[in-house]
Amino acid sequence: MSKGSCRFCGEELSTIFVDLGISPLANSYVESVSQKEIMYPLRTYVCEHCFLVQVEDFETPEHIFSEYAYFSSYSDSWLNHCRNYVEHMIDKFQYSSDTNVVEIASNDGYLLQYFKEKGISVLGIEPAANVAKSAIEKGIDTVVDFFGTQLANALKEKGKTADLLLGNNVLAHVPDLNDFVKGMKVLLNPQGTITMEFPHLLQLIEHNQFDTIYHEHFSYFSFTTVSKLFAQHKLSIYDVEQLETHGGSIRIYAKHSENRDLSISQAVQALLEQEASLGMGKIDIYKSFSEKAVELKREIMGLLIELKNNGNTIVGYGAPAKGNTLINYCGIDRDYLDYTVDRSPYKQGTFLPGSRIPVYSPDVLKQTKPEYVLILPWNLKEEIMEQTAFIREWGGKWIIPVPEMRVL
Repeated sequence: MSKGSCRFCGEELSTIFVDLGISPLANSYVESVSQKEIMYPLRTYVCEHCFLVQVEDFETPEHIFSEYAYFSSYSDSWLNHCRNYVEHMIDKFQYSSDTNVVEIASNDGYLLQYFKEKGISVLGIEPAANVAKSAIEKGIDTVVDFFGTQLANALKEKGKTADLLLGNNVLAHVPDLNDFVKGMKVLLNPQGTITMEFPHLLQLIEHNQFDTIYHEHFSYFSFTTVSKLFAQHKLSIYDVEQLETHGGSIRIYAKHSENRDLSISQAVQALLEQEASLGMGKIDIYKSFSEKAVELKREIMGLLIELKNNGNTIVGYGAPAKGNTLINYCGIDRDYLDYTVDRSPYKQGTFLPGSRIPVYSPDVLKQTKPEYVLILPWNLKEEIMEQTAFIREWGGKWIIPVPEMRVL
């Protein structure tokens, strides 16, 4: 997108959705407290023509994603979600050893491994070489590249096309949306299905999930807008499911518009009507979001200040990108959080970008016995509270920051 124009429809952008100040790249963990770091404005705009919410471009995908700190396999609940998805797809479409499954942004093979176990042919596409290496070590055939029309055409020429083309939490990471969706049209077999999962903009607005906004997420989608995007490239969304993942996501099912064998489900019209009734096709709902984010920021900081003034120790659990948005927007540093912990060895021993809060192994919780644990990946709160139930032994409590501040 050229600065100031919508990355889907090209209209000029002038309406701010929310301004989260300045922030480093949310997944760029630093090795030392003195390491130099670039900060960028974290402003999101809403297009008044197609209602796509989007951040400004500051860095290329090559800079952001070629070495990446997010490994999908470190969340048990996410792996269960993916295992269930594979079972659901095989049951729904009767996939067999003749089926070709291609995943865009296949990460460390977290999902394709379950198709492979069933004897189904898989191909992963993953631009981050360090993450793709983990998939290849699991025996998942992986192309290390960014997806778009160029790669789609190259794969098609080699006879590699998809009966099922899927992508989880990748659509938001794409700066050139039109090229990306056009590439999916190229790679999909005539009777094939695309499934894409991504956080639902309606949930982001209704549940004040401002922390899910960061530079790596170029776009934020309502169902209405994503339907228009796919239709523009002769792909029809024929079914949709609402999911609880990532604080509220949707899974869309798309086909070639020319494919008459798959009928449009009632869920499609129902969700379009729900979004219309809640005002997703009018600008007012977008303009009022910023105030909600500011109110929650004040609540979070008010509680942390009160707890610290009373002599309590507060630490974090998790080092997710969303946590870094929340921490940097609220101005949280080591004066508030002594440290955070994360299960990923890739993040342990580093410091959070911007705040310079150190990241340790979860074992440190038992050594230091903090009074409060701030759960940064709040979408995984049940899993994390179960893993850290031992903090109750010394009277420890959890803080859940989003969608509203709660102490449990």
